[in-house]
This record gives sequence, structure tokens and C-alpha cells, in this order.
Amino acid sequence: MFAFLRATRKAGAHLAAALAVVGLAACEPIAMGNTGPAIDTSKPVAVALLVPRSGGSGDAIVSSALENAARLAISDLNGAKIDLRVYDTAGNEATTAEVTTQAVNDGAKIILGPLYGSNANVAGVAAARAGVNVLAFTNNSSLAGGNVFVLGQTFEDTANRLTSYAARQGKRRIVTVSAQTTAGELGRQAITSAAAANGASVVGNVVYSYSQQGVIQAATEVKDAVRSGNADTVFLASNTDAALPFFAQLLPENGVDPAVTQYVGLTRWDVPAQTLDLPGIQGGWFALPDPGLNAQFNARYSAAYGTPPHPLAGLAYDGIAAIGALVQQGNRDALTASALTQGAGFQGVNGIFRFRPNGVAQRGLAVATVRERQVVVIDPAPRAFGGAGL
Repeated sequence: MFAFLRATRKAGAHLAAALAVVGLAACEPIAMGNTGPAIDTSKPVAVALLVPRSGGSGDAIVSSALENAARLAISDLNGAKIDLRVYDTAGNEATTAEVTTQAVNDGAKIILGPLYGSNANVAGVAAARAGVNVLAFTNNSSLAGGNVFVLGQTFEDTANRLTSYAARQGKRRIVTVSAQTTAGELGRQAITSAAAANGASVVGNVVYSYSQQGVIQAATEVKDAVRSGNADTVFLASNTDAALPFFAQLLPENGVDPAVTQYVGLTRWDVPAQTLDLPGIQGGWFALPDPGLNAQFNARYSAAYGTPPHPLAGLAYDGIAAIGALVQQGNRDALTASALTQGAGFQGVNGIFRFRPNGVAQRGLAVATVRERQVVVIDPAPRAFGGAGL
């Protein structure tokens, strides 16, 4: 009945691998303070897009989508001129370092990408020598800092949004469920920190081995943790291409009734769409980008390129949108760290977002549930920073 759970790196099919929370490079980006190259806003600003075009399986697909989305964003800019230059990282660190150095030597004023987290580290180091900032597509917040800014939707952001909403609904006693992997540990830490920040308590942690037997055993442990901790919430860090479908079946079978104990997910439960058919996640909560804005982007992208965008494509659009908004202000220091971290933030196709002083993007997310196999937004994404959920 169960297939062995294993990690995969197919960018077209599995978001977790593409977002690269799987390991860190040995080097660290250089702390730069408020630096960034001066620009001439009367001329096109050179932006380097780093994508793994010749990398592993699926990399060409996601690379094309990122480039398409970036060019679509450029066409939408009002007044700002961007000279987009695309460089192939091949998905590995050595090539990433080489092409980043080449991009800087070619005159790039800011780097958009790369895709994989370990590559973001080496790109940051290479670009820092010239005082150039990097807007990486990773969701691994531990990579942010110095001249590296993280564009992806992070575990911390998602956990904070969901625990804040849960606490307002009276759900404050949480059991976390996470795998014995780097991503699982980062997810567990994010949930624990978010609970403390939002007046909730983690009353139990279930950590399972990343295998069929580990998931089966964990289901019983979750039931025991819920009962012993008098928990009202089970917060699952697993994603849809790994253990989530199994937990959706096993937890109700083991007596963790989703009608009594709220199921909450740290990852998207609507990707792929067939996940919505799982009986165990009906009524569960998860966070997602502003659905209205995202639908508009999907329609525009499909009309322009004849195919729906890859789920990560919006990150490239958002990066260009932020760069364009800053360049449009006409300041020579438009791409410095202080400019990038301005509090008002930016409007992207995934909703509002801003870079915090630590280099991590904070995004305005919606909270959704699953009803009759359909996604239903129960707390809309905020359209400005401040207030509930932010």
C-alpha cells in the first residue's frame, strides 16, 4: 500500500527540492552593511538572472519559466528600464561561482537567483566582492544575510501566519510532526518559534524516520502525544510528495479525528491538485499566496507563453517587480540593502512582500482550508503590511 519515501530533485514535479532546503555550502556570504553599486537610472539597469538551464532533470523547464516570468515583469514596469542578462549555473556550485563573477564583470548591478540554496551561498560570496546584492529563489532562511536576500516563501513566514490564525481561533496546544531530515528540522523549529511568538504552546513533538515504517510508527506516536498533551492542533511539516498523504490516512485511522483535532500543514496542500481528494485533509488549514493575484498571473503567463507557469515562476516576477519599483524612484542607491529592506514592501504576483533586515522575505499569505475537495480561503491575504497575520 505504501511506497518507500525518498527525496527527489525533479524541479518540474516537486517544489521542495527546487526550493533547496537540503544543505548549506561551507562558505558564507560576506557581511556588507548598507552597500550596493550605484546605478544610473537614466539608462537600463543590468540585472543578472541565474538559472540552472543545463542542470538535472526538470531544470530546463523551471529555468525557462523563471526567465519568461522575469521578462513578463519587465514588460509591466512603468518607467524603469531593465537589461536582463541570463546565465546558466548548471545547478552546481562551481559553475554558479564562475557565472556570478562573469555577471558582475559584465556590469550586473544586482543578481536574481540562483535557484538552489547551496548555489545561493556561493553566488553571495562571489557577488559580495563587488558589493552586489543577490535575490535568491531559495526558501531557506538560514542562507539570508550579508548581501543574500531570500525570495522564497519560508517555513518561518508560513508557520507564523498559521499559528497566528490558529491562536485567534482558540487553537493553542500544538503537536508538531516532522521528518528526521534537514527540511523537517527547519520546519519543526519554525513552528516552535511561531507558537511562542503567538501565544501558543508546543505540547508534543513527533519526529519520524524518513521511511514507510517510520511514518506508520509516527501515526501512533502522534495519537499518544495528542492525548497526553491535551492538544487541539496537529501541525504537519511534511509535504505532498512525501509523508503527507500517508498521514492523511493513518492519523484518522489511529483515532486522531480531524473534526476534533485541527490539522495544519506547513506546505501547500493544493499542489498537486489530487492531494485535495485525500479524506484526511478535509477541513485542514494551510497557507498560500494571494489566490486572486496568483490566478491573474497564471492567466497572463499562459496567454503570453501558451502554457501555465511553473509554481516557482512568480518568484522571478516578484524579484523584477521589486527591482523595478526601486529603480523607478530614480535614486543612485536604489539597489542598496537599505533600499531593498524598505518597510512598505512591494507588490508581486504572489501578493505583498518585503525583505526584513535579516534578508528574509516576509509575505502576505492567505489561510485556506479544504472543503469537499476544494480550496476555500478562510482568512484572506493582507494587501498591506500591519494588522492580523503580519
